[in-house]
Amino acid sequence: MRGLCLICVCILMFGCRSTENAEPVEAPQIFTHFEPSYEDQALPEETQPLPVQKTSAISPIKSKKTRVKKRPTKAENLWVHIANNLHFTVYQNRALKKRINWYLKQPNYLPTVNKRAAPYLYHIVKKIEQKRLPMELALLPFVESDFRPTIASSQQAVGVWQLVAATAHHFGVKSDQWYDGRQDVLASTDAALEYLSYLHKRFDGNWLHALAAYNSGEGRVKRAIERNKKRGKSTDYFSLKLPKETADYVPKLLALSYLVKHPQKGFKRPKLANKPITTQMNVGQQFDFSVIARLSGVGSKQLHALNQGYLKNQSSPNGPHSLLLPVGQEALLKSQFFKSNFAGEYIVKKNDTLYSIARRFNMSVKALKQLNAKQNNIIGIGEKLLVGQPKTLPKSLIVDYQISPYLEPQEVVIPTIEIDYEVKPGDSLWSISQLYEVPHSDLAKWNNLSASSILKPGTQLTLFIPQADKPKQPQKRQNLLQDLQKSLIQPR
Repeated sequence: MRGLCLICVCILMFGCRSTENAEPVEAPQIFTHFEPSYEDQALPEETQPLPVQKTSAISPIKSKKTRVKKRPTKAENLWVHIANNLHFTVYQNRALKKRINWYLKQPNYLPTVNKRAAPYLYHIVKKIEQKRLPMELALLPFVESDFRPTIASSQQAVGVWQLVAATAHHFGVKSDQWYDGRQDVLASTDAALEYLSYLHKRFDGNWLHALAAYNSGEGRVKRAIERNKKRGKSTDYFSLKLPKETADYVPKLLALSYLVKHPQKGFKRPKLANKPITTQMNVGQQFDFSVIARLSGVGSKQLHALNQGYLKNQSSPNGPHSLLLPVGQEALLKSQFFKSNFAGEYIVKKNDTLYSIARRFNMSVKALKQLNAKQNNIIGIGEKLLVGQPKTLPKSLIVDYQISPYLEPQEVVIPTIEIDYEVKPGDSLWSISQLYEVPHSDLAKWNNLSASSILKPGTQLTLFIPQADKPKQPQKRQNLLQDLQKSLIQPR
């Protein structure tokens, strides 16, 4: 009898240990812990997070047994992709409940704002992922401005990210009589993400403090933290005494994040293709919107709507000269604008196939066939095919010269098109740079990587083609320019 009892005890102990080791490993989270100063109605049990210790970094929860997770499939809906990558732990309190109820009473809010965000949101998400920042930041322009590129606050903060002039200038945003980069969605995104990264470091990895500082200023949040420290109070975001606008600011973002991740009745999560529906193009020189509209087949009004950083019908002589065009890659390849200014020729060599040529120039076989009006897959050695490389520099893209053409800047910039490349097994930064004939260092810089970074299959890289040497000024024109300049400065 005694032996039988011992056997039963051993079986029970073994069973408990097996159950403990079989617990699933939680995904890494960004914990935003705070201690509510009042009681409130809890969220449904399945969404109510457990209390956690404050941490200043994104770190996986340690476990004795680590399970290897399969790489998740790419969501076709960009909003589902965003939802799958939201990791802030959301705690319930009155401020959050109030904002959640507001969104639930405005069922058309997100679909309406999504229409304004649609041309840019994929690019913003990609920039956030490249910088390894929280996906919640992709929702910040919705909270800041309802995604209105030209909106200005009473404090003269402008654009979807609501940047003031001094901050925008500090983080490299251009602004003059021709162009305001704060109204340029992609240019202002780069500046806003750099600023948020800076604030995250300044506040010791606390994203709620960083977001509060983004809204009301670094100094004000630091003073509020110091006041609480002196009084022996908690320094979490919800314990700080901040202006009402800032006190409501973070709950707006957390509530929107919660509903995007956990849609409820009365809240519509939009549908948006998880692929670029616009293409950024650097035309390489000063341009006139009416000329680009005529060449590309895109209406001038639509071009202005997509590129609201430009304040006039012409770009500045000093740049930038980039445009967002509302076309997919296939439509762009078929347009006369692309064929005239960017499409070059490739001569078919021995052992070439349509697939190998398309892969080399980051095109689908279908797109390559469309560009060359081919009905089958047959190609011959010596045959000339149109591909995505530059043929000649565009002719003048402005209606009238403002000054003599001989006094234009001597530097000529090669036009480029932004493309996406999905890393394949065996690829490296070096092999991809050689494939597209771009500098290895530029490829790493474009994607916020180090020169020795190891690439994972399926990773999306950004390339700007072509990246070629700047053509030299013809000697005759160079001499003429020098003679003209001398005549202007010599005393009479």
